[in-house]
Amino acid sequence: MTYDDTTAAVTPHPWRWRILGFLGIAQLMLILDVTVVAIALPQIESDLGAGREALTWTVSAYALAFGGLMLLGGRLADLLGAKRVVLAGLLVFTAASLLTGLAESSELLIAGRVAQGVGAALLSPSALSLVVTLFDGDERNRALGVWSALGGGGAALGVLLGGLLTAGPGWPWVFFVNVPIGLVVAVVLARLLPRQTAAAPRARLDVLGALLVTASSGTLIYALIQAGDGGWLTWTTGVLVLVAAAGYLAFVTWQRRAAAPLMDVRLLARRPVATGTFLILLATALMIAVFFLGTFYFQHAHDYGPLRTGLLFLPVALATMLGANLTGRSIARVGARPLAVAGLAVAALGMAVPALWLNTAAVVAGVSVGAAGTGAIFVVASATALGQVAPHEAGIASGIVSTFHEFGAAGGAAVVSSVAAASIVGTTLDGFTNAFLVAAVAAAASAVVAAVLTPRPQP
Repeated sequence: MTYDDTTAAVTPHPWRWRILGFLGIAQLMLILDVTVVAIALPQIESDLGAGREALTWTVSAYALAFGGLMLLGGRLADLLGAKRVVLAGLLVFTAASLLTGLAESSELLIAGRVAQGVGAALLSPSALSLVVTLFDGDERNRALGVWSALGGGGAALGVLLGGLLTAGPGWPWVFFVNVPIGLVVAVVLARLLPRQTAAAPRARLDVLGALLVTASSGTLIYALIQAGDGGWLTWTTGVLVLVAAAGYLAFVTWQRRAAAPLMDVRLLARRPVATGTFLILLATALMIAVFFLGTFYFQHAHDYGPLRTGLLFLPVALATMLGANLTGRSIARVGARPLAVAGLAVAALGMAVPALWLNTAAVVAGVSVGAAGTGAIFVVASATALGQVAPHEAGIASGIVSTFHEFGAAGGAAVVSSVAAASIVGTTLDGFTNAFLVAAVAAAASAVVAAVLTPRPQP
């Protein structure tokens, strides 16, 4: 079936909702793999002899490669056409999932996670670009609501799926399960996706820019992880943070001078895009923090098995999807600013519950309340950042949003791993309390920022 890009806004593609469904399945795999591994970390720790740092990198390495190369994936979608990049990313991710499941050491496991992140970085922004270009007006808001519900709810469902697979065939199957699904989705999308011409003229890829932003982010994540053992206020931590900051500055400078930059930094300077990226960063960090803390709290402090731990996160999954769905339906009527503030306030309230009363019931109830708030933030972030971009900017704008989503995941895991380091290794429960408190304070402070930063709706 052919597709004329010039009439996309006038003649909606007849299969657009079916395409959204299969793109959603592909995206769901990527989001699941941020959290599906969390429930298996104690078993990986036992089977592979991995320490706290290696366990944290098992989560962060995937998110770092995913986020660090996301802009490159978005640029490729603009240059080569989103369909080609979606299929290439899906195949890379599927092959990497097979290799990761076969890993027999923590080093090979982390390497496989990096390879998964490369495939995800190609797939995710190009898939979101297709969603933005296939839908228009109020349909686009509804489609983004579905997409955001998959992102937030999928991450919570990943913990449940991880529990089922870890308790059943074993932790390698949290990766093996991607292989048949990925192959089937690739075949279907190859037939359904419309043929597209490149939205931007061909140019050289900005590989240096991708390396700068990835290396800078990796340095920052390493600084956050090692702070759990070495301390936050040490020369090592300070130097690493400064090196990361210098790398980000070099990235921005290079983007202004490069003949074919990875991104137009002026796009990030737009208030809607800046607001959306801030919100997506925080919402993802809060979400990953909850799953990382919860899996160790339930399995180490209470000796719950992976299946029981996964089931305890089922209310979290439902609350996340409910918050995203309700926000997607009401954002056009209510506006982004009130929903952003309300979502962050609810998230702060939820995180404060286990910080004050650390027990199983408080953790499940508080985290579920907080998840409804973060689900709302996912929708507000996407709609705010992508609602006013031109079609030729859709790929790179989607890449920016997805980049901050993954950086939030990597940073959230690194921060709570360091704050709760003593609790993760099983010497005290105070680390869990402190980490939930940090999450609550961050959400409350961000609600104030969102009240000022979020733009009012425009005609």
